[in-house]
Parts: sequence; C-alpha cells; structure tokens
Amino acid sequence: MRMSDQKEIAADPATVYAALLNPEVLMACVPGAQAVTGSPEQGFEATVIQKIGPVKATFKGQVTLSDLVENERLTIAGEGKGGAAGFAKGGAVVTLSVSETGTLLSYDVEARVGGKLAQLGSRLIDGFAKKLADQFFTNLQQALAPETAAAEEDAIPEGEAKPEGGAKKGWLKKVTGRS
Repeated sequence: MRMSDQKEIAADPATVYAALLNPEVLMACVPGAQAVTGSPEQGFEATVIQKIGPVKATFKGQVTLSDLVENERLTIAGEGKGGAAGFAKGGAVVTLSVSETGTLLSYDVEARVGGKLAQLGSRLIDGFAKKLADQFFTNLQQALAPETAAAEEDAIPEGEAKPEGGAKKGWLKKVTGRS
C-alpha cells in the first residue's frame, strides 16, 4: 500500500517537528495508543489496539527515525506484530514547510500487512489507513491548538480586552519546554 497526502497544521515547523519527536504527544495523537516510550535517538516502542473490520488486535511495535533534518524532514520506519491478526511494516517520509497558516506537513507512506489483516483485502486496509492518518493529524492539530491559542493571546496589544477567561497555556509547552 502506498499513500501520500498533505495537511495544514496551525503551528510553526519547529513546534510540529518537536511534537513528532515527543512520545507523550505521540501517545495522545496515535489512535488506539496504549503506550509509547522511547526517544528519537533510540527509537520508540508502542502498544496500539485497533479494530480493522472484524479483526481486533493489540499491536506491539518498534519505530525508528532517521534522516532527521531539524524542523524540515524525517523518515519513519516501523514494524508491529498483532499476534494471530498479523503484522504491519512500513515507513514514511515526512516533510515540513512554512505555510501561510503555520506548517504544511507532507507525507509519503509505504506499508505492508500480513496474516489475517492481509485477508481483509486492500480496499478495507487502504480505507482504514487513510482514516487512521486523518485521525492522527486531527489529534495533532488539537494537541497543538492550545499552543496556538496561547500565542494569539500573547499577541493582543496591552490595553485591549483579552477573551473571556483567557486562553490556557498548552500542555505541549510543558512537555517540549518551548515557549
């Protein structure tokens, strides 16, 4: 299976890049994630529960990052095993570029599945993969939204009224240490 797409993220490339390398952010963004541990240097281990058609499985896998160009690009390679349900292997090249609204994130994915998953058929698997990718980026945007709201609040000139209750600082700032 091959898949390519682009997503607009309302945050600068440095913030998006840092989020993609942070296990706590990944845990919040990956649909079905039960655990994500590790580091960009050593790689990540993840446990994800997914239901694909009639097959529900717990996947345990490893993800490694390479070709890291800060705030611009990274390559992801991963493999997950879901017991009797089968396995998934794949990789993605992720590219970040500045856009009018923040960051344009482009990705090219190549993946293979085996076992019961492969028996479900490529149309079901392709549709599920697209749905997962869309959910991941929706979750990423929501994780970064408090950061964007805090920056917008800080940009309000002194003397002007701030929104009722004020915008809260995002948890991403605490995790990444970015201001």
